[in-house]
Amino acid sequence: MKLAAVAATAVGFVVGTSAYAADQDVIDTATAAGQFKTLSAALDAAGLVDTLRGVGPFTVFAPTDAAFAKLPAGTVETLLKPENEVQLKAVLTYHVVPGKMRVADVTKLTEAKTVNGAPVAIKVDGGNMMLNDAKVTATDIAASNGVIHVIDTVLMPPAN
Repeated sequence: MKLAAVAATAVGFVVGTSAYAADQDVIDTATAAGQFKTLSAALDAAGLVDTLRGVGPFTVFAPTDAAFAKLPAGTVETLLKPENEVQLKAVLTYHVVPGKMRVADVTKLTEAKTVNGAPVAIKVDGGNMMLNDAKVTATDIAASNGVIHVIDTVLMPPAN
């Protein structure tokens, strides 16, 4: 999908359904979408919901439920266990960049430093935007405290 089409998909995502409004924070916006149930459960298990309801601004690269389903069997269940909270936070904060970065800002970069502290690689190739191995499928979904870009693969932070 070409980058212009990806941006157009975001417009349909935001405008096509009244539940998606810029007056909702990134958590409520993602929850209303209905395709981020696993991400919502993970944010809750990691104790990050209140943080992402905060002032921000945040840029969230949000993996869909289908993206989580692509992980090896048992990965999500293992990460959601209380004893793995530190690892889960590392994974989730690798999906968040401080500030509000629209697609026009992101595509000018070759990498972005995540809240996790590790950089994520950014590449635009043939009109597709990639973050590491994740393809961006929708962009510029407005929230009151930031912006959401939808990705098709869960980003795994580099090992320390």
